[in-house]
Amino acid sequence: MKTDIILCGVGGQGILSIATVIGEAAMHENLYIKQAEVHGMSQRGGDVQSNLRISSNPINSDLIALGSADVIISMEPMEALRYLPFLSKEGWIITSSKPFVNIPNYPEVEKVMADLNKVKNVIVLDIEQLAQDNGIPRSANVILLGAAQKALGIEYDKLENAIRRVFGRKGDAVVDANLKALAIGKEAQR
Repeated sequence: MKTDIILCGVGGQGILSIATVIGEAAMHENLYIKQAEVHGMSQRGGDVQSNLRISSNPINSDLIALGSADVIISMEPMEALRYLPFLSKEGWIITSSKPFVNIPNYPEVEKVMADLNKVKNVIVLDIEQLAQDNGIPRSANVILLGAAQKALGIEYDKLENAIRRVFGRKGDAVVDANLKALAIGKEAQR
């Protein structure tokens, strides 16, 4: 088993939380995991990217080579396109459809979506709206994780257990909201 994942978005969108949950699930499966340090501004509004590599065999590098990412999980559609050169031919992009317009020359949303739709394996969801509609506005990132579950190759129940461990100290309400979000994402990706 080997899965190379690029996580990207904008600071404050929960990219690091997604990485933590994936890493927790992988560690409890006795898999090897390497995560490159986060690049970009982790402060709200700056672009953020991290490489996360999971394998049943030892991993030598924490960086993902061009053309070899199995999955790009993006909280922002333009950020997904930014890392497209890293995606393998059979790789998946799972991204939010809602742009985070934080630069004056942000491309036309229609053009971004058209470029995303050229990718063989892509899931585009309005995770912000799904989160709002389901009363869990702070869990949009975990909806995206739920949508990425099959592409990640991690069993659903392993992600559920990881959410319980990662968010457990924040209380039952936070755990329940994130479990609900994971289920919404899993259902939406069908």
